[in-house]
Amino acid sequence: MQKILISGASVAGPVLAYWLKRYGFEPTVVERSPALRKTGGHAVDLFKPAMDIVERMGLLGQIEAHKTGTDHLTLLRDGVARRVELEVERVMHAVSDRHVEIMRDELSEILVSASAGEVEYVFGDSIASLRQDEAGVDVTFERGAPRRFDLVVGCDGLHSNVRRLVFGEERQFSRPVGAYLAVASIPNYLALSDRTFLVAGVDRLAGIYSARHMDDARALFLFRSARELEYHHRDVARQKQFLREAFAGMGWEVPRLLDESDRASAFYFDTITQLHLDSWTRGRVTLAGDAGYSPGPAIGGSTSLAVVGAYVLAGELAGAGGDHVRGFAAAEEALREYVLESRKFALMAARKLIPGSKAALWAFAQSVWLFNHVPPSWLRLLARLSRSSVRLHDAFVLKDYMGAQAQVRADAAAHVPA
Repeated sequence: MQKILISGASVAGPVLAYWLKRYGFEPTVVERSPALRKTGGHAVDLFKPAMDIVERMGLLGQIEAHKTGTDHLTLLRDGVARRVELEVERVMHAVSDRHVEIMRDELSEILVSASAGEVEYVFGDSIASLRQDEAGVDVTFERGAPRRFDLVVGCDGLHSNVRRLVFGEERQFSRPVGAYLAVASIPNYLALSDRTFLVAGVDRLAGIYSARHMDDARALFLFRSARELEYHHRDVARQKQFLREAFAGMGWEVPRLLDESDRASAFYFDTITQLHLDSWTRGRVTLAGDAGYSPGPAIGGSTSLAVVGAYVLAGELAGAGGDHVRGFAAAEEALREYVLESRKFALMAARKLIPGSKAALWAFAQSVWLFNHVPPSWLRLLARLSRSSVRLHDAFVLKDYMGAQAQVRADAAAHVPA
């Protein structure tokens, strides 16, 4: 039984662990955080292939029970009194035949619960070093005793520790899209339950939303900067300073959102970056999810891509009989087109969501109005004809790896001599 170490217990990690266990491997998941976060995180999307996977994991009921329920969106243009309303599900039905929006931390908790009783999860620790040889990987940890594994998979996000240790520094592979994202947990002072408010200006967009089962809310900020911002990822004070500078003078509720974000204990800030690696594999080490092929947080469907990527990696490794050379290569081949299309979509989404001129801002508002007034059947047709790959998620066809494994076992049993 092959022992496989997975770094990261957010999305790709627990999905990979679940399916590896089903295929007869022995996965161990190590997570730097001392426990699963309970703050809710930010809202993420699961599209059809990811929804099909969580259903196969027996998690569909839990996922749907935790959907945000923010089905209405109000868009304002900075300095313009007229509001534009949008029924979000109209757009989502055009983009995907199956979709749920859920808070990221709640999704992680559900995914971990699917295998927590069968898979070893080690919280509060991280990989310190990796040394490969022809037969396995020797791993040292920041706190735990050294251990040896057959394979290692980095599922530890955009700033992956595994990728740094094995592939090199992040700057070699990162391709910033020219935008920044911030999310803060703030009081739900507008008493929101099913609505998102967004205010858009040239090169910046701010908003607030909540979920039907949350007591607090999230402040959301997207903006462009004419210069690259220099900061350490743990320097929250400097990040909040950049945020204030970017949104200075913006109207509506933005000053209050900035004030609440200053006081927020749960605060996220990062550049929206894509990762471009020629290969996600080095010997017995490979990457999955944002660690290997992030198309850009918040704009490229990275959560769905992470779920699908983990499922495919486990299935292809099982299909190769544990041969990591064949299995890793097959997974990359299966996912490559999906990854490339996700990158293209993310670049398009960044241009649309953060308009670079007053004309583009006007066009953005008009497109939102149009989405709310065009018949749903027309929207689906336009999405299918679109050159921007808006239905890229549904275009990915999932293999039934579990069924294929059962057929292999059945064929083998049929050829056993009596």
